[in-house]
Amino acid sequence: MADPFAAFCSDCRAALIADDGPLGREAVRRNLERLLADDAFVADRVLPLPPGHHTLYEDADLGFVVLAHVLDEALVWPPHDHGASWAVYGQVTRYTDMSEWSRVDGGRGPGSADLVPTRRYRLEPGQTGLYEPGAIHSIALPADTRYMRVTGTDLDRIPTLMFDTVRHLALPI
Repeated sequence: MADPFAAFCSDCRAALIADDGPLGREAVRRNLERLLADDAFVADRVLPLPPGHHTLYEDADLGFVVLAHVLDEALVWPPHDHGASWAVYGQVTRYTDMSEWSRVDGGRGPGSADLVPTRRYRLEPGQTGLYEPGAIHSIALPADTRYMRVTGTDLDRIPTLMFDTVRHLALPI
C-alpha cells in the first residue's frame, strides 16, 4: 500500500507546478482534507507527536512546507498574516476558532493599522481552510489540539505581521 503522506506531498507538488496561483492552492487544500480523512495516517503520523510544531516535509524545489502542530495548552493567537505566503490549515483533533480580518486603514506594512472582523467560524476535525497571501486571521484553540498547516514557504524566512487591535498597530513578527 502506498504511503498516503508521500502521495499527499507528490499531489501538492503536481498541483503547484500546474498552477502556482489560487487553483493550485485550492488543490493543496483539497489534498489536505483528503489526507486528514485517512484515519491510519492520523493515528500513525500525527497523534503520536509530542507537543510543539513539527516540520514533516519541506519541498526543496517549490519551498512549500508541511507542519504538524501539537498543543498541550490552550492558545489564542492574535490577528496576523503570513506575509507573501499562503497557508492551508487542517484540523486533526478538537477545533480551531478562526476569525478573518480586513485591514481598513489602507496600509500594508508595519505601523498604524485598523482592522475589522469579517468572518468567524470553527474548523472541526477533517476540515481545512485556505488563507491567501496577505490574508489576516486569528486563531483560538483549546488544550490538547492538533492541526496541520501547509505554507507556501518557511514563514521564519519572510516578513510577517501581527496586529494589535487595541493599540491599532501592525508589528513585525
